[in-house]
Amino acid sequence: MNWNEIESDLKNKLTNKRFLHTRNVVEAAKYLALKYGGDVEKASLAALLHDCAKYFSNDELLYYAENHHIKIDTVSHNDPQLLHGPVGAAVAKDLYGIVDKEIQDAICYHTTGRKDMTTLDKIIYLADFIEKGRTYPGVEAIRKTALLNLDKATMQAMTNSICHVAQMGSLIHKSTICARNDLIIKEIKKNKIESE
Repeated sequence: MNWNEIESDLKNKLTNKRFLHTRNVVEAAKYLALKYGGDVEKASLAALLHDCAKYFSNDELLYYAENHHIKIDTVSHNDPQLLHGPVGAAVAKDLYGIVDKEIQDAICYHTTGRKDMTTLDKIIYLADFIEKGRTYPGVEAIRKTALLNLDKATMQAMTNSICHVAQMGSLIHKSTICARNDLIIKEIKKNKIESE
């Protein structure tokens, strides 16, 4: 499928609000890719498809994950919407013909993050958080940081997410904690080297 075909298909499947969000994420991802030396084409495509499984029900997400041998950890089993990333990566491959592993991974981890995130992973994770339609508390601070430092903005977004999810009394995925700790450890090591 080409871009127009994918976009048209998603427009028919996603709610108007979700489709507008998707377009906003594409715009933010393009900006971040240009700013931080990412592949603009890959960032655009990953952003377009990042929520391609968002319209699946919880049961559909679990069923699709099981049938595609996607690992369902305890947290995801109890909060199946966390599977829309990994399931989305499989849908991107199966339905839209996306065979690029880097794009698949960026879709897969756009909600939870992961240890050793690639530049594309961070771009899609962050674009999802800071697109112009987002209005949650703290978004302006993250947008400002995103103008200066991709890693720090990603850490900030993860911290915001962890705090928000904890305050709601919801489950926090361990991948988000691992991703945030990994970025912080890398920042500490970088600062140590620079101060020597």
